[in-house]
Amino acid sequence: MVSMTTEITAAARTQSEPSRLRLPGRGGHIAALLVYGLPSLLIVLPLGSFLIYAFWSVENGKVVKGFTLKNFREFFTGPIYLDVFLSSLLLSLAVSLIALVLGYIVAYVVWRIEGRLKYFLLLVTILPLAMSYIVKIYAMRGILGFNGYLNWLLVSSGLIEAPSRLFIYNQKSVLITMAVIYLPYAIFPIFLSLERIPSSLLHAAADLGARPYQVFRHVVLSLSLPGSIVGALFVMVLSLGDFMTPQMVGGNQGFTFGSVVWSQFGMAYNWPLGVALAIILLAASLAIVALAALVAKKARVK
Repeated sequence: MVSMTTEITAAARTQSEPSRLRLPGRGGHIAALLVYGLPSLLIVLPLGSFLIYAFWSVENGKVVKGFTLKNFREFFTGPIYLDVFLSSLLLSLAVSLIALVLGYIVAYVVWRIEGRLKYFLLLVTILPLAMSYIVKIYAMRGILGFNGYLNWLLVSSGLIEAPSRLFIYNQKSVLITMAVIYLPYAIFPIFLSLERIPSSLLHAAADLGARPYQVFRHVVLSLSLPGSIVGALFVMVLSLGDFMTPQMVGGNQGFTFGSVVWSQFGMAYNWPLGVALAIILLAASLAIVALAALVAKKARVK
């Protein structure tokens, strides 16, 4: 059963690989110039000029344009930076795992629905992506707050005697809010990966005697793994750099590395250190992307 499913999966992947379009001659060079030149001009150069700040320093409230690695050393030797970064990394990992599990369940249920209702429900699940980020945070505060709907429901049901602050202004509230806000980023790629699975593979596996849970494990889960990794990756990278959610629902207990970076550009007015911390955050995000790509590659090989 497993070997037959593997052959079916490999055939589906081969058929789903898109053909590459090559532009010969001058047209190809112009296309390459537009593809690589414009991003370099509009993104790479401005970003590079900004990252130079990381190698400068601040003395007496003024930026000193002299090469130094002081800001990077501060990250490793400072009293809070490394600890906050590690705790933020664990927080973003927890958020991505929650979003992955819930997102897969929602995407799978929507995918199994027949007809136009499927795409209507998909639109409903990803509609929050079109909403303002601030509005979504205030909505979560209205749910988790001391006088919010969650406390009202718990008090009304008799589970607690008085409203509790357990769900607001702490790491739990940051975790719940991020998981809810970033959930659509997990649902959409998972649904797309499920939608690309040919129904003929499911029927073939069933005809070969596979039970429903075997079809799900060896066919559906296997072929939807790349989309699941992408969804979890989106959520983890976004939550790792988030500074607004911890500030608005976490309070003093919800301090994250994104908040540290943001504070260097605001209250501390230490742009060189802020840029250095941002580079470290960027490097961590790229490392996560590379690790996820490696996992997805090994999954495709299997």
